[in-house]
Amino acid sequence: MFPIIPANSAADSGNQEGIFGYGEAAAYVTTTNLVSNAGVVASDVAGAGTARGSLAACEYGGDKGIFGFGNEGSYTAYTNLVSNAGVVATDQAAITGTGRGAPAACSYGEDKGIFGYGSVSGTPSAVTNLVSNAGVVATDQAATTGTARYALAACEYGEDKGIFGYGSGDPVSSMTNKVSNAGVVASDTAGVGTARSNPSACSYDGDKGIFGYGWNDTPYVSATNLVSNAGVVATDQAATTGTARGWTAATQYGGDKGIFGFGIISGAHQNVTNLVSNTGVVSSDVAGVGTARAYQGACSFN
Repeated sequence: MFPIIPANSAADSGNQEGIFGYGEAAAYVTTTNLVSNAGVVASDVAGAGTARGSLAACEYGGDKGIFGFGNEGSYTAYTNLVSNAGVVATDQAAITGTGRGAPAACSYGEDKGIFGYGSVSGTPSAVTNLVSNAGVVATDQAATTGTARYALAACEYGEDKGIFGYGSGDPVSSMTNKVSNAGVVASDTAGVGTARSNPSACSYDGDKGIFGYGWNDTPYVSATNLVSNAGVVATDQAATTGTARGWTAATQYGGDKGIFGFGIISGAHQNVTNLVSNTGVVSSDVAGVGTARAYQGACSFN
C-alpha cells in the first residue's frame, strides 16, 4: 500500500490563496484584493476597520491571516483578522503592543505569527509581538533582539521558522534576524545582497523564502534574494525581473508559489504584480488589477 499524502503536504504545504490589503492611494484605504490559487488578483473589495498604510500582515492558525499596526496619521496597533474565506474583520477590540509604522510580520511554529520592528514616532524600534494560533496579539516581548529598524520585510522558511531582513535604521541595511519555531528572534546576521529599505518578502516551495524590490537611497531596485530552507540568504539573483519599485507587498499562493504586488515609484502608485514560481523565479510584470497603491500588507489564507 502506498501512503496517502495530503494535498498540501511536502513542497505544496502552504496556503492556497492570498490577500493584499489596506495601504495608501490618494488617501489611506481599507481596500483588499484576493489572490486565487492560480495567482490571479481580483478586483477591489471594500475593506473593514481603520484605513491606514505602512502596516504588515502574516498567516496564523494554519489557514487564516492578520493585518496589524500601521499609520493612519498617527502610529497605531490596530489589528484585523482574515478568515479562511478571505473576509477581513473590523478592528479587534483589544489593542495590544506599541503602535508603530512600517513593521514586518511572518508566521512561525506552523500556526502562529510575529510582528516585529517598525518606527515609533520616527524612531527605529526592535519591539516584537507574538500572535497566537487564535489570532490574539501579545504584549511587547520583554527582550528585543537585533538592530532597531523599520521598513523591512519578513517571511517564513523551513516550514516553521521565520526571518526578518533588510530595512532602514539610517542607513539602509541588508542584515537579517532569524525567528525560531518558538518565536524567539535571533541577533543580527551579516547581510547579503543589495542593502535597501521597503522591500517585501514571502515564502515559496513550501519551505523557502524570497525578498524582493525596495529602495536603497538613490534608485529603486528590483533585486531579489532567495532564502534557503535553512534560513541562508543568497546574494542578488543575476536576473532582475519586473519594474523596480518600493513599498510592494508579497504573499504566498497556490501552496508553493508567491506574488509581489503594488508599490510606488517616485510618488506614483503602482498596481503591477510579479509571480514567483516554486523555484523562486520572478516573472515579468502582469498588468495590475485594483486600485494602484503602496504601503499595504499581504498574507496568505485557506
